[in-house]
Amino acid sequence: MDEIRDMIAATRGELAAMLGDLDTGEWDAPTLCAGWRVRDVVAHITMPFRYSGRRFMLELARSRGNFTAMSDRVARRDAAVLSAAELTRAVEDNVNHPWRPPGGGFAGALSHDVIHGLDIAVPLGLMWYLPEDRLRHVLPESLTQRSVKFFGVDLDGIELQASDMAWTLGSGSPLTGTAQDLLLAICGRKLPQGRLKGPSSDRFTAG
Repeated sequence: MDEIRDMIAATRGELAAMLGDLDTGEWDAPTLCAGWRVRDVVAHITMPFRYSGRRFMLELARSRGNFTAMSDRVARRDAAVLSAAELTRAVEDNVNHPWRPPGGGFAGALSHDVIHGLDIAVPLGLMWYLPEDRLRHVLPESLTQRSVKFFGVDLDGIELQASDMAWTLGSGSPLTGTAQDLLLAICGRKLPQGRLKGPSSDRFTAG
């Protein structure tokens, strides 16, 4: 547990440093989260740090229990009122925050920060390379894991093969790329051209 918490702190620290270097235009740039700008994603990442449990439940009730709708509404609303400096500080000041997603534990918190950090970094062309030990806590080990089923991506007949570490998932026609790019594909993200290779790469690539 201490090892994962150290990884969470490192991830948030790196994310805060990355955000601190962005200019105004980059804060309004699109991310891999469809319809969300960088500031919307950061507002979402920091929501658990900024909201008490009671306030979270009130916001969820306002969205009639629909977590996806609530997350979208709150992220857009908060991103409209919080400055880039305030959002960056919300990450920086909470590198050791003990938040865990329901049912996900600290491994879920690490996944949340890693995936959304990549949602920002990849379309901006930022060189954020996660160490292998951190990725191994985030990458699924089988197609039956909750993290795979959650996003509902069709991986039938595909074997994901990481080009930078010993990791595969599934069976069938190979889809190759870096481990972190394949992680994004599992999460339903459409990646920039050329990052994935294989017969099915177009399915996971932005048009």
